[in-house]
Amino acid sequence: MTYKLSDPSEVVALHLEVLGRDEFGFCMWMDIISQLQEQVNQIAGIAFNTFGTLQRDAPPVRLSPNYPEPPATNPPEDAASFLEQPKLMSAALVKAAKQFDALVAALPLAEGGEEAQLKRIAELQSENDAVGQELQRQLEAAGELSNLFALQIDAMI
Repeated sequence: MTYKLSDPSEVVALHLEVLGRDEFGFCMWMDIISQLQEQVNQIAGIAFNTFGTLQRDAPPVRLSPNYPEPPATNPPEDAASFLEQPKLMSAALVKAAKQFDALVAALPLAEGGEEAQLKRIAELQSENDAVGQELQRQLEAAGELSNLFALQIDAMI
């Protein structure tokens, strides 16, 4: 399809096609990508907090017989919640990972495989080149008109 720069609806259609948007301009796959990025951040945050909590609350362990016995620590005040905390954190991590998997599954599938995608990219690139050439011609014409206008103004002064 050839797009004319003079027709705004054609330019909008080109942008929507290239960006993968529907006729209302809603970019579904970009929204999913944003959600995936947010989900990765959430998973990283949960993992960071989980590891930090486990490091902070884990009882000391003797690493080698060459090291002295670690100092004894007082058991936590609420032993039930202490034992339950790793389970809750791992459940939150698994839940976030499942949400990530669901978002990945919601991404649109590539139609026709890699060859079809490469062909479509080549088609869009040729359309882009044609539109770029038309834009260049219009810019040159506008530049010529601007020069003529400047000459006429200079002649009037």
